[in-house]
Amino acid sequence: MKPLLFLTKTDDSNAALVARLTLGLVMFPHGAQKALGWFGGYGFSGTMGFFTGTMHIPALFAFLAIAAEFAGSLALITGLFSRVAALGIAAVMSVAALTAHRGNGFFMNWTGSQKGEGFEFHLLALGLALIVLIHGAGRFSLDALLARQAGRK
Repeated sequence: MKPLLFLTKTDDSNAALVARLTLGLVMFPHGAQKALGWFGGYGFSGTMGFFTGTMHIPALFAFLAIAAEFAGSLALITGLFSRVAALGIAAVMSVAALTAHRGNGFFMNWTGSQKGEGFEFHLLALGLALIVLIHGAGRFSLDALLARQAGRK
C-alpha cells in the first residue's frame, strides 16, 4: 500500500468525524496555551522552560509534546494526517497520565481538594485518539480527499 494511502485511508464514518473533531477542539486550547500563550498559558518559551527545567524532560520531547498538542489539534480539526496527529496526542496523554497525574488519583480536581488533577481526562482523550487511529479521520476530512486522489493514481 502506498504510504500516503496508508496514512490517509478512512471510512466515511460519522463516529470517526465526531471523535476527531471532539479531540481536536478539546486539545486546541491546551496546545495554544503551550505554543502561543493563549488562554492563560505560558507560551512556547515558558512551556519549554517548565518542561526542560522543572520536569527535566529532554528538549526534543518537550518540543514534540507542544507540537503534538498544538499542530496535532489543528490537523485533527481539518482532518489532515489525522492518524499521525492522534498518535502524537495519544503519546502525550499516556505519558502525562502515567507521570504527572497518576499520583493524584483518577478524578479531576473539581473541588480543589486534591494536590493536582487526576488522569480521567487523559483516558478520555486517549480513547478518542484510539478511535481516530483505528478508523481514520472519517467524513469531511482532508484525509478522505487525499486518499481518494492517491487511490486514483
